[in-house]
Amino acid sequence: QVQLVESGGGLVQAGGSLRLSCAASGRTFSTYAMGWFRQAPGKEREFVATISRSGGYIYYADFVKGRSTISRDNAKNTVFLQMNSLKPEDTAVYYCAQGGVPATSTLGYDYWGQGTQVTVSS
Repeated sequence: QVQLVESGGGLVQAGGSLRLSCAASGRTFSTYAMGWFRQAPGKEREFVATISRSGGYIYYADFVKGRSTISRDNAKNTVFLQMNSLKPEDTAVYYCAQGGVPATSTLGYDYWGQGTQVTVSS
């Protein structure tokens, strides 16, 4: 059974930083791409960042470029999202997801975590 467990969310002031983690289990982590998405109240889930199996390919949504870094540690079966210069509009539940190849669509992923809340105060 595949499980993805996010952690690291919380309340932070605008301009602050958070590092989200997603621990995966249930299948060989290094053979799957990983992605981060977010969903704000009343809005659709949107793509944030994706990383390939080896970490050699990375792609970001425009709204996080230059402010966030996705990375992975295949030895620890974990993917990270370092978020800096946070803004109130970054407030959302952040989800990690696992799929065959890096993708910007939710359809590209077959397993999802339960999400971690990120709240940015102004």
